[in-house]
Amino acid sequence: MLKQYIKSVVEINDNRMSRVFAYFIQVLILLSIITFSVETIPNLKPQIRTILQSIEVFCVIVFTIEYVLRIYVADHKRKFIFSFFGLIDLLAILPFYLSFGIDLRSLRALRFFRLFRILKLVRYNKAMNHFTRAIKSAKEEIFLFIFITLILIYFAAIGIYYFENQAQPEHFSSIFDSLWWAIITLTTVGYGDVYPITVGGKVFTFIILMIGLGIVAIPTGIISSALTKSIDKKEAE
Repeated sequence: MLKQYIKSVVEINDNRMSRVFAYFIQVLILLSIITFSVETIPNLKPQIRTILQSIEVFCVIVFTIEYVLRIYVADHKRKFIFSFFGLIDLLAILPFYLSFGIDLRSLRALRFFRLFRILKLVRYNKAMNHFTRAIKSAKEEIFLFIFITLILIYFAAIGIYYFENQAQPEHFSSIFDSLWWAIITLTTVGYGDVYPITVGGKVFTFIILMIGLGIVAIPTGIISSALTKSIDKKEAE
């Protein structure tokens, strides 16, 4: 009986206690992210740092209790632990506990993983739930797109290498060096730090840029279509 009550509160349900719990966790997540950002301000007073550390400890204690309760009420505990939300809940608290006894030089990098807490908000956002379902329904098309994109990046790196290697050996000394140019060109970022100077390289770059415009548009269409289907399916249910 107690387990069922805890489950009705911890998991997202249409009851008052569940909504209060959900809002409370969301506020703590945002508070934790804000304190994480404030801690980076240089020359903070010791009193303020103490307050920030106290907030961090309180948030971690609550997140730990939440994580333990979710495991307790889960129908399939192993499945929850290794699920997306289960791993996010673990990553939200793990850096705090790992920080004990760790070299301070490593602590700075470890604290970065506290940002995983912001992903906990996905659980409480209906729009993000639609997005998650859309990604799952279109995962085959997305994987195919990623595979084709990687092939195109490699193809672009090979092409620009043969066009520019002799003219700019310092920038295009190998296909691996050319991969940087291929990535920023196919994604249409174009930092301008590396660019072709030969006629063949410029023509090849134009072709790659045209392909890059399509690469930017294709995933948007795939996800938009899947998102529309997900919303229509939810409304039909």
